[in-house]
Amino acid sequence: MDAVFEHEVPVRYRDLDTYGHVNNVVYGTYCEEARVAYVEEVLELDDIDEFSAVVVSLDIDFQSSVTELTTVDVAVSVVRLGESSFTMAYELRQGGELVAEAETTQVFVDPETRESRPIPGEWRERVAAFEGLDD
Repeated sequence: MDAVFEHEVPVRYRDLDTYGHVNNVVYGTYCEEARVAYVEEVLELDDIDEFSAVVVSLDIDFQSSVTELTTVDVAVSVVRLGESSFTMAYELRQGGELVAEAETTQVFVDPETRESRPIPGEWRERVAAFEGLDD
């Protein structure tokens, strides 16, 4: 994956389970933190609550354990822009070693009706330009 956006996430003591490695569900949180950072930067949002999208799919492939209380570097890329949804790919690394690959699909929703809605045109253009996607 040739991601143009990376976000560093600290590994917190609470992330570790009784086996001394980061619990598998925490990897989803690392992806979420990177996704929020991506959205704030690329869409230039002052308030993340303006971004009304929900995750409808999360797939994580684990490669190795995160055991150190340092950081995880999360590379993020939008790999598909649909009419009302988009898919993001992630590579999570600790100390340069690949620890997991993930993918999420998000759907834009109307905050009041919770029904899907098209991705706002300005946001689509910003993501496409940032990623070099043909829209």
